[in-house]
Amino acid sequence: MSSLSRKANAFYAQSGGVTSVINASACGVIETARQHRDVIGKVFAGRNGIIGALQEELIDTSRESSKAIRGLLQTPSGAFGSCRHKLKSLESNRAEYERLMEVFKAHDIRYFFYNGGGDSADTCLKVSQLSQSLGYPLQAIHVPKTIDNDLPHTDNSPGFGSVAKYVAISTREASLDVASMCASSTKVFILEVMGRHAGWIAAASGLAAEREGDAPHCILFPEIAFDQKKFLARVQRSVKRFGYCVVVASEGAQTADGRFLSDTGTRDAFGHAQLGGLAPTLANLVKSELGYKYHWAVADYLQRAARHIASQTDLDQAYAVGEAAVEMAVAGKNAVMPSIVRGKGKRYSWRIAEAPLEKVANVEKKMPRSFITRDGFGITPAAREYLQPLIQGEAYPSYHQGLPQYVRLKNELVPRKLRKRFHVS
Repeated sequence: MSSLSRKANAFYAQSGGVTSVINASACGVIETARQHRDVIGKVFAGRNGIIGALQEELIDTSRESSKAIRGLLQTPSGAFGSCRHKLKSLESNRAEYERLMEVFKAHDIRYFFYNGGGDSADTCLKVSQLSQSLGYPLQAIHVPKTIDNDLPHTDNSPGFGSVAKYVAISTREASLDVASMCASSTKVFILEVMGRHAGWIAAASGLAAEREGDAPHCILFPEIAFDQKKFLARVQRSVKRFGYCVVVASEGAQTADGRFLSDTGTRDAFGHAQLGGLAPTLANLVKSELGYKYHWAVADYLQRAARHIASQTDLDQAYAVGEAAVEMAVAGKNAVMPSIVRGKGKRYSWRIAEAPLEKVANVEKKMPRSFITRDGFGITPAAREYLQPLIQGEAYPSYHQGLPQYVRLKNELVPRKLRKRFHVS
């Protein structure tokens, strides 16, 4: 049972880039918390993520019907709002952490569920450490989420499987278009996908190729240094052999000296290099050096919002980590993350375990070299064996008049209890 001596409230927040199934994790958290009314009172959600806690803008999820919460399963994006606000170290910005504690105390919050990636795991760990130092009982559980699939100590990250499915399908469909016109029109198509330091999303496009000549003909990974000469030779060879070339490029493609090809020179809220424009950069290179007619596209938000073709496996796992987070919290667990463990054997299976946040926070899991072909432009059978199960199953939402039906919550805020307002810089 919980180490808490009495019933208390919970706080849930979504962080960073959202996914097509992050709301399934929210559904898992809220529905499971409602099953533990003996120890969990209300579940508050942060309006726009952790900023909602800092500004004491707490959404009362108890005002939502069971049907509305269940509707989160088939709704993409962040139903409560997300943010890219990163809490710095305790030493440099203790005021924000102390503000969180003030809000938590004011609203009797003793369960903290933070749904995000590596930076969010770090924040969750720091909040846990501070609460312990202050003697405030708080169960802090990180709920994993990232389309980049770069969280360590979990087989895969919820949100990735659906993006992988979208990219693989889009690559196959676009390649059929290009192939049908290449004799007299476009010969090179470039698709830019997300992935700053890890090429998992780009690798998923390789699932579209099932026989010799199938696209993609060239995948650019952050893990493999970009070589302009080899890249152009690969494109030219594909056009000569197959009549066209489909390139899938990770936004994090970089040169041997670590320079991002798409670095805009600016930084995002997490301090990461702002990337963008890789596809047109590569397209112009192809045009100027090889003279081929081209088209390019950037998957951008489309890849992470495509709930209409989400992976059933991904949806199931996203809900399961939310559910497990609550079970871990009421069991007295702290500073841990529900993790996905792949079963052994030929038939794919998985189960939920737990990973300590101190081993998860700020650690990136990159593509193993064994998953990338020797020439650096494709995926190996080992990569295919790992990726294939993650895109299995179709989790179509319900439709009305030709469009998917997505739930919109009331998102009613609870009354403030603190007089002091807090400015988030």
